[in-house]
Amino acid sequence: MLLSELAGANGTPERVDTPEQVDRAERVDIAGLAADSREVRPGYLFAALAGSRADGGAFIDDAIRHGAVAVLARPGIELEGRPVHLLTDINPRRRFALMAARFFGRQPEVAVAVTGTNGKSSVASFTRQIWRRLGHNAASVGTLGVHGPDIDEPTSLTTPDPVTLYRTLTDLAGRGVDHVAVEASSHGLDQYRLDGLRLSAAAFTNLTRDHLDYHASVEDYLYAKLRLFGEVMAPGGVAVLNAESVYFREAEALCWARGHHIISVGLTRGDLRLTERKPLVNGQRLRVFYGGRDYPVILPLIGDFQAKNALIAAALVIACGDDPARALSTLPQLAGVPGRMQLVTKHPSGAPVFVDFAHTPHALETVLRNLRAHTMGRIVLVFGCGGDRDAGKRPLMGAVAAKLADRVIVTDDNPRSEDPARIRAEILVACPDAEEFDDRQAAIFAAIRDLKARDAVVIAGKGHERGQLVAGKVQPFDDTDQARRAVAAVRAQAND
Repeated sequence: MLLSELAGANGTPERVDTPEQVDRAERVDIAGLAADSREVRPGYLFAALAGSRADGGAFIDDAIRHGAVAVLARPGIELEGRPVHLLTDINPRRRFALMAARFFGRQPEVAVAVTGTNGKSSVASFTRQIWRRLGHNAASVGTLGVHGPDIDEPTSLTTPDPVTLYRTLTDLAGRGVDHVAVEASSHGLDQYRLDGLRLSAAAFTNLTRDHLDYHASVEDYLYAKLRLFGEVMAPGGVAVLNAESVYFREAEALCWARGHHIISVGLTRGDLRLTERKPLVNGQRLRVFYGGRDYPVILPLIGDFQAKNALIAAALVIACGDDPARALSTLPQLAGVPGRMQLVTKHPSGAPVFVDFAHTPHALETVLRNLRAHTMGRIVLVFGCGGDRDAGKRPLMGAVAAKLADRVIVTDDNPRSEDPARIRAEILVACPDAEEFDDRQAAIFAAIRDLKARDAVVIAGKGHERGQLVAGKVQPFDDTDQARRAVAAVRAQAND
């Protein structure tokens, strides 16, 4: 793609003082894009972006050595004497995302995005599943990877970097995918990664305490989330909003001002809501109201939060033009999402063992309260808190555990560069009667060993993850695998 086309209407490179220079700039062919100088190849444009750990401006010479022919940077960067074309922008991150979208070009015809502290992965997966049931060639992109027809690929971030994101979307479109659901993390929104995404609709699930190691305040965290509606999605889209969020009115006002149509969703109120919910052994019986009609639904997932996630997904599908009755008729076929209230095995006594990604106080409380409705005996909880992350939530999660679980086991959960014992101690301040294990495998085995028929175990925090981050190294570890091994050990012991 020519540099002049990539730069857009107001993107003439700065170092073009003469007609000859203008002509040369217009004829420069850009072979690729990179924000990491190590990934630059001959003919690339290098985006010199300021990060939390390093300033891309310090790597311009390295990018040139790797073959960069153009550089995108903030105003004030000087490249005198360097054989590259310079483009500057007051917001180079956003400009880079728009360039990536323009460079790769094709996107699935219908795209939606979902943001919120909790529920993003489930809503994206459920949306994809509903579309597939309705006959669309659909995919999802997020924490759990890229999933679609004959596609199962990992991702390193909930919202990939712009080059990866738009390359992925172009690849999906090339494979015939016509509908896609994308998770929009607060980091991704704050760093403008999604600003080239052409959205038909977007959803807001909730906002509770998380990522305050990155965002300066809850207000900044909320602003990042609401960028999806106020800046990313073009005016006239459809906003699916959680009617029961404390931030609903703020989100609603922003969406009205932006010219979006709104579908509110809730368990007790909203345009799409429940008029009845009854827990079942392996799911729940629902009656869903929308557009003046009631729809009976058997949802094969437990927890009111799963019911809400399914309703938000159905609302996104409806927002994109599918018939409400047909969309809601697919809910009984929804499959659970890996690591999200996932029933992974059962103790020989019949007690269920769940794995869940809950790693915030609100998410942990939601899981435990919902599990209580399905548990006649004890709830046994295994959990920890991540290192190098918001330390303030550690005693909050300990307090939730002490209040809502009958037996609490505190262990390690991605301590990263921090002292694991210190993290556990900060949790135990609020749950002093909990058991402490410095070995997550041993903690899981201890939790499962003595379960009775009416008990239940939830192993929280890591969910779908398959590694434990300790002292900068990833050690293989899978909660689901460990839970199954523990149950197998109990069976083997019983048979001795």
